[in-house]
Amino acid sequence: MNWTGKLVGALLGYMLSRRPLGVLIGLILGHFYDLQIARGLAGPRVDPAIVRTTFFRTAFSVMGHVAKSDGRVSEQDIAAARRVFRQFNLGEADTRAAMACFTQGKESGFDAFTALAELLRVCRGRGDLLRMFLEIQMRAALMGDGMQGAARATLVRVAQALEIGAIEFAHLETVLRLQGYDTAYGYGPGGAGGTRPSAAPGRDALAEAYEILDVPRTASDAEVKRAYRRLMSQNHPDKLVARGLPEAMLEVAKQKTQAIQAAYERIRESRGMR
Repeated sequence: MNWTGKLVGALLGYMLSRRPLGVLIGLILGHFYDLQIARGLAGPRVDPAIVRTTFFRTAFSVMGHVAKSDGRVSEQDIAAARRVFRQFNLGEADTRAAMACFTQGKESGFDAFTALAELLRVCRGRGDLLRMFLEIQMRAALMGDGMQGAARATLVRVAQALEIGAIEFAHLETVLRLQGYDTAYGYGPGGAGGTRPSAAPGRDALAEAYEILDVPRTASDAEVKRAYRRLMSQNHPDKLVARGLPEAMLEVAKQKTQAIQAAYERIRESRGMR
């Protein structure tokens, strides 16, 4: 929240009138000034239909670009893209459109970062959508070559283009690997194993739950609940669709909220929380 206008308004009101009423009037005028500044910074509101179209097109074209980042698209990359399509439960028309965008992204002349700049513009103020976009890209890369080498470097640049920081990038990668979205274990939704296990082999399920909620084991019960509610609010499928997530990608949001819910339940049971 911006307080500059309120503070300046209150100060001017006091200096001009030396009375509480003057301070109040200054606060009110300053509040309206802050609202105008906030609206100007956020920019004009973009129609969710435009957000959906841009998100869909950019998601699959950038996926193709990341797959080609090391100079060639491997069979693993193509298989990973197909698994992603299956995860989304795309219809025939959407599958054709996604494949066309993926193919476009593989072309040497494709300007991924101009496309990302446009996505950032239409999603301004919708950080939850941008995080979901990056997660989709990381899922595909992990199920392809395990997000190694050039693919990793390209995804770091994608995150930077979307103004997503290194800490959030690292946390998202950790959670996805814990959930089995990589080739190291040979499973993942739509992969060889068919289903995603609750914990990777040899891993501490409770530690994974804390990682998913992004809280330490030393967090209080209240902090755990706040983290859970915040993540559920950020990733609620209906909310994301209303903000512009393509309905064809709704399944990803559902999977994420299910993982958050399962993590919270595991922590709650281990602590005896109500």
